[in-house]
Amino acid sequence: MSAETQSHQEFSPFGRPPKHVAVIMDGNGRWAQERGLPRLAGHRAGTKILRQVVQHFADRGVAYLTLYAFSTENWGRPRREVTGIWRLLAQVLRREVPTMHAQGIRFRHIGRIDRLNPKVQQVVQDAITRTKDNSGITLIVALDYGSRPEITQAVKAIVQARINPDDITEETVREALYTAGMPDPDLIIRTGGEIRLSNFLLWQSAYAEFYSTERCWPDFDEAAIDEALAAYSNRRRRFGGVHPAG
Repeated sequence: MSAETQSHQEFSPFGRPPKHVAVIMDGNGRWAQERGLPRLAGHRAGTKILRQVVQHFADRGVAYLTLYAFSTENWGRPRREVTGIWRLLAQVLRREVPTMHAQGIRFRHIGRIDRLNPKVQQVVQDAITRTKDNSGITLIVALDYGSRPEITQAVKAIVQARINPDDITEETVREALYTAGMPDPDLIIRTGGEIRLSNFLLWQSAYAEFYSTERCWPDFDEAAIDEALAAYSNRRRRFGGVHPAG
């Protein structure tokens, strides 16, 4: 951890930062339409803030950041848009991974990888391999991800392992998910004004705090991040119990 990150943790006006923040990056299409631009221009604008977003969360003491970049449902969008998104994602990874590696960021992927274009698969695998020993913030990118398929895959893995039903625990399921070895998110942020999870980390977000902002993803700057962290710091996390103050 850098001295700068330690400084932010020690003197942060938001109290203790969430260890894991997950973001549903929504609103690219609306951002573009409001400006009379094609939807892909919104996706392109959204990629331009990635570096500053990751760095700001790291500076605020967040250890894990998950970005919901492409859902299993997104395959149903117009073919031209889907093709453009994947081409853009590959370009961004090629461009950003050297910088991420130099900054000590560790890259991970959750979701299916077998349905991705072989070139995209290679870029993702290269990013994972290149940064696997880094000790800075862990950036988890959800590509071709859906929580229901994830849970279904976990159930299949448990069945195939022939585990006695009486021996199956929540930890058994947790270790069969894509996110095995990662902490559950403390805070889920959705940009674009919607208030729903959209098949994102359903198991893992059981006790996460949820925060929605009207800002579309391309406008999610440092000030918006700080607003979300400030809101989180004012929440009383009960984890299903009763807080002493009520």
